[in-house]
Amino acid sequence: MNRSTMVCCLVINLLAIPSISSGQNDEDSVPCREPAVAGAFYSSDPLELKAQMVEFFKKVKSNSENQDVAALIAPHAGYVFSGEVATSAYAQLDPDKAYDHIFLLGTSHRTYLNGASIYNKGNYKTPLGTVEVDLALANELIDQYSFFDYVEEAHGQEHSLEVQLPFLQYRLHKPFKIVPIIMGTRSASMCQKIADALKPYFNSRNLFVVSSDFSHYPDYEGAKEADSTTGAAIAANSPETFLKAIEENESKRIHGLATSACGWSSILTLLDMSSQVADMKVENVRYQNSGDSRYGDKLRVVGYHSFAFVRPQVSGDSHEMSLSNQEKKILLQIARQSIEEKLGKKKPSTVDESQLPESLKIPCGAFVTLHNNKQLRGCIGHMQSDKPLWKTVWEMAWAAALLDSRFEPVEASELDYIDIEISVLTPLKRIYSIDEFELGRDGILMEKDGRHGTLLPQVAEKTNWTKIEFLEQCAKRKAGIGKDGWQTADLYTYQAIVFSEHEILEAP
Repeated sequence: MNRSTMVCCLVINLLAIPSISSGQNDEDSVPCREPAVAGAFYSSDPLELKAQMVEFFKKVKSNSENQDVAALIAPHAGYVFSGEVATSAYAQLDPDKAYDHIFLLGTSHRTYLNGASIYNKGNYKTPLGTVEVDLALANELIDQYSFFDYVEEAHGQEHSLEVQLPFLQYRLHKPFKIVPIIMGTRSASMCQKIADALKPYFNSRNLFVVSSDFSHYPDYEGAKEADSTTGAAIAANSPETFLKAIEENESKRIHGLATSACGWSSILTLLDMSSQVADMKVENVRYQNSGDSRYGDKLRVVGYHSFAFVRPQVSGDSHEMSLSNQEKKILLQIARQSIEEKLGKKKPSTVDESQLPESLKIPCGAFVTLHNNKQLRGCIGHMQSDKPLWKTVWEMAWAAALLDSRFEPVEASELDYIDIEISVLTPLKRIYSIDEFELGRDGILMEKDGRHGTLLPQVAEKTNWTKIEFLEQCAKRKAGIGKDGWQTADLYTYQAIVFSEHEILEAP
């Protein structure tokens, strides 16, 4: 690495310049954080910076359609080194989506804290304009949790959050507010506490952006080896796997490797939240290291990964679905076999997937409901699943018999009286008005403040509730957000193909 490159890399990865603040809260009364690293990490000229953004986004693939992105991991080096990798992350966002908040998490490069520092002194500025900080929420978090505070030195010379803002400003068409959080802890247990505090905001109305570079200072091949291990662990969406990957990299004694990820604590905090969301998909969007840039060499490099965490949602029109009577019979037989095996009525056996119709091998959500003499005896399901439909039904059947906390487990002696009902679900569709919800045709899923609940379409027929009563009951009894909570919740509809043993197996 030549002298000029060495200096540039050190600036990119270790240095930031003191800053002030300004913003939309009230520019005349709120202090302003001026750009700290404009002119070093990225251009300080608005026209040049915007032109650079245009070129970046031309080069990367956008995959924002029909995706509900919960979080991104993006690098924070100088744009000449990591700009395309960062752009690849932001290209996954729907540019027309409105967010309540964007939480920015970056690990401090030079200040140790017991917890984290939240910036609550004003807004952020970049050459592209002012980004509003949600001061009320920042102060609320600081007041509520002892491990949150504002520590001036944690922000004054920290570059990791600032460099993310021009990407957000360019990509998103609607105004947004940020909550800037600098992680200072080196404790995994503290990361879990911070994750627990932020988890109520980890929903589809907010976006989380984690700022981190990856391997620091091995050679080109060493970086690829270390970053492959770390990247695979993140893609597994497991905090434990991620920590083991860091330990594994250390045990390999890769020459020159100083860290597997400078933002490891921020990544761990994200994984502590994302791993609790069923069927969360983690996309490894792009990887490069500084050796891939014309400004770097391959002897001493820094790795750059971008990831998108995508919620289990499919927006847009629901897909047409149909099942033949024979396919319904097979699913009902699979459900009963699953329960009988769990209750010891049959010896364990293996379902021969090769003999199943292709329609039963498609990943699909399903609920299994059990009745004994027409009385509800258990009901459990998955809204969406990455498993084949038959497998989802198999697992939900025995779970409905044994794991529904509202009822005592089903006993083997009851099996002759149990009627199994299966609801095969279409993909979720986000709605923005209850006019889009048709009572009796649609089921409803609502989500708010980390809570969620659903009512299946057929519940309307059995209860004779009005549309409003249906929504109120789901909000109160299923989601636990209060009777009127549906009015401010995220709402999704779906349809269901519903069939039962007494309808299909006993039909003449």
